Amino acid sequence: MTVQPFTATVVGSPRIGPRRELKRATESYWAGRIDQAELQKVAAGLRRDTWAQLAAAGLDSVPVNTFSYYDQMLDTAVLLGALPARVAGVADELDRYFAAARGNADIAPLEMTKWFDTNYHYIVPEIGPDTKFALNPAKVLAELKEAQGQGIPARPVIIGPVTFLLLSKAVDGAPAPIFRLDELVDVYADLLGKLADAGAEWVQIDEPVLVTDISDAAPALAEQVYNRLGALSKRPAIFVATYFGDPGAGLPALARTPVEAIGVDLVYGADTAIASVPELAGKTLVAGVVDGRNIWRTDLEAALAKLATLLGSAAAVAVSTSCSTLHVPYSLEPETGLDDALRSWLAFGAEKVHEVATLARALRDGRDAVADEIAASNAAVASRKSDPRLNNAALRSEIAAIRAAGTHRGSAEARRAAQDERLHLPPLPTTTIGSFPQTVEIRKARAALVAGEIDEAEYTRRMKAEIADVIKLQEQLGLDVLVHGEPERNDMVQYFAEQLDGFFATANGWVQSYGSRCVRPPVLYGDVTRPHPMTVDWAVYAQSLTDKPVKGMLTGPVTILAWSFVRDDQPLADTAYQVALAIREETVDLEKAGIAVIQVDEPALRELLPVRDADKPAYLDWAVGSFKLSTSGVSDATQIHTHLCYSEFGEVIGAIADLDADVTSIEAARSHMEVLDDLNAIGFSNGVGPGVYDIHSPRVPSTAEMAESLREALEAVPAQRLWVNPDCGLKTRRAEEVNASLANLVAAAKEARASV
Repeated sequence: MTVQPFTATVVGSPRIGPRRELKRATESYWAGRIDQAELQKVAAGLRRDTWAQLAAAGLDSVPVNTFSYYDQMLDTAVLLGALPARVAGVADELDRYFAAARGNADIAPLEMTKWFDTNYHYIVPEIGPDTKFALNPAKVLAELKEAQGQGIPARPVIIGPVTFLLLSKAVDGAPAPIFRLDELVDVYADLLGKLADAGAEWVQIDEPVLVTDISDAAPALAEQVYNRLGALSKRPAIFVATYFGDPGAGLPALARTPVEAIGVDLVYGADTAIASVPELAGKTLVAGVVDGRNIWRTDLEAALAKLATLLGSAAAVAVSTSCSTLHVPYSLEPETGLDDALRSWLAFGAEKVHEVATLARALRDGRDAVADEIAASNAAVASRKSDPRLNNAALRSEIAAIRAAGTHRGSAEARRAAQDERLHLPPLPTTTIGSFPQTVEIRKARAALVAGEIDEAEYTRRMKAEIADVIKLQEQLGLDVLVHGEPERNDMVQYFAEQLDGFFATANGWVQSYGSRCVRPPVLYGDVTRPHPMTVDWAVYAQSLTDKPVKGMLTGPVTILAWSFVRDDQPLADTAYQVALAIREETVDLEKAGIAVIQVDEPALRELLPVRDADKPAYLDWAVGSFKLSTSGVSDATQIHTHLCYSEFGEVIGAIADLDADVTSIEAARSHMEVLDDLNAIGFSNGVGPGVYDIHSPRVPSTAEMAESLREALEAVPAQRLWVNPDCGLKTRRAEEVNASLANLVAAAKEARASV
């Protein structure tokens, strides 16, 4: 097949809207405030604007079908006819889609977990014995037609069959989904024919699973798949994209197939193997030299030098981002509160697209054509290296001294005895993870403070009123260990970042976490120190309202790193220990203030796990080490909790035990307590709170449903170690859902206590 190669592109783009327009429209649709036509109008406008901006920036191939109302893996399940049977009864197609994503009163949602080592969550498709793949190409064909109507050089994007099946879950006794690969490839062949008929010159098929060790067979399977698809007589030119790391054996496997282009992440993967793959000489190499998942400005001089070394290894070299810009904010333009030096170090989505176009222009027209851009890049690189905010020698010495002295507490048995004497909790104690619903009143108060309509004293008064209400509610419900509800916190990471030196919080740096859930990751640009206590006053006030223990609530160092844009000029481990020292100082101050239970959340422990097995031990060493530095400054009588959620825990199960928290609460509702068997298999013997209901769904589980979950948990964990809690914080839920669910949770715990 002869086709014109492209020279500048991105692997994908965000879809939530620069001002979270899709989030607001989707949530309005769920609430019944707008109809489906209005939601679709907002979506179409976002697609149109995104494509136009990418084309205007100088990209000669624009990805389409990267828009999603919720998640691209869920979109692929719809494309392939692989939605579970339990949603089939929902008549409307879009409502059926949302039922699979988030459930409803009668339907349990599909599981959700992290997308490789990012903070994005994907919906996990279920492949059962009755799953019958059938092509449903309406969405991709419609979006292709929309883009063509705009005159956009459109390239449809779809998740590849190897990645789709290896990331799916077998249910109802079905074999591993990958055994369905042959029949699924037939569906992809049908799709490629329809895309060709619709005028698509190129199609992008994403196979990021090739950068992992999920399956040793993945490279060989990919070679089989793309030999078959490449041999089709009617198809667009195929661009297979890999990202988030080095494809390893996957690169020569793909190069041996008839596909026309292969994408490689040259930010998080190595470029050393490219020259040793002679089959690339006949293909377009799509070089991901602009970081698509972090916000630092590209060193254009270094990137151009790297691109120059690749020119002889492939028939053509196209410049791209390392992955989709879904993972970074839309634009730096709204960030008006930055000093000049810091601004010069940054590039958000729009700026990254400009960098791609600049590098492509340099390849085409020569370095002198972009001399001004390269000079600005060089100045930013030099400025960052010399800035004193990134070079605190005293901080590094303090961390080294603490680590040398050791970060261990007493034995688990000694701690348990001291805590039992202090806390006097019943069997199967009940608690929540931390946050309570962020009400309209809370958000109005926060907005009024930012706008200067109320002062700090009035804001504090309103937040204390919310805390008092939450404490009263928990006492009425009968919970055993209470929380203050976190009304003062905009986000579990941003709240701390705003109080720590070395961070800055963006004004509009929103990125999608899942569905309509957006986060505003802070930027960790320098050495991290804690100038003052961050949570002590709130915790002390909450504790003053009740005789029951109230948890101090902190976010752990790994999660703060995972949910921030982190400096890339030093090892992650060094940055983690700096954050850990700040959290350690906070735990010590909470203990001094009389707080008996402190929770240090690490929901992102699995998230940062490297995609290659060889890199995992080093990561787990510093991830566990930074948590223990955070929590080892308090006495044995202070109970340390941690929380983990929405991950496949098998790969980090040993690290969960090594954290040595007194109590670990963990997501288990959607996975039906499967994680408990894994914990038992490694001899885990501390307290554990497997989530007994899924807070990411609006449904209210019954007492009987939660009691059954507790019965399952008690088969794996003795009552003296078992806690009862939801599987995550309650911030995103409505108060009526929370109140009903927690009442049922307490009732289920009482029922379970009666049987032990």
